[in-house]
Amino acid sequence: MSEPGKDIRARIEAALYSSGRALDADQLAGAAGITSKKRVIEEAKAIAVSLKSALSAVEIVEYPGPRFAMQLKAEYTSVARRFATKPLLSKAALRTLSFIAYFQPISSTDLAARRSSAVYEHVKDLGEVGFLVWVRKGRSKLYSTTPEFAEYFGLSTDVPSMKRQLERRTMILR
Repeated sequence: MSEPGKDIRARIEAALYSSGRALDADQLAGAAGITSKKRVIEEAKAIAVSLKSALSAVEIVEYPGPRFAMQLKAEYTSVARRFATKPLLSKAALRTLSFIAYFQPISSTDLAARRSSAVYEHVKDLGEVGFLVWVRKGRSKLYSTTPEFAEYFGLSTDVPSMKRQLERRTMILR
């Protein structure tokens, strides 16, 4: 492989490694410094194949879109948890996210009444990681979760199904 090809792959690997979430072809192309979505998808798939033969606990998963994520294989999460140092989100932000997921769409006013005004910082963080979207409704915003949120937490993108999964997995309403 030529040096420019190695650099493209290295940039894609760096983006996938550091993001902690799935990235689409546009994001990977931007990281790689190329414009061809087709090429970046081919490169990401090639990285996935080489990673599979080189590493045992880490994999690159392709999601519809297509989007790609570098992640730990499920069977190694218990080992990794013992050594993880900084969570993606604070416990308070995760609790706010669980309220949004369960009560979506939820207004900023209703959310602040249920969780306190600290939610405004939480929704900023949750938006930055791609877990929330919002629309303006008058002077308020209505918050909902994204498909990226559902994928990250292994939940259904169908809101009623997601609510049932959350009820089984958490104690937010009990």
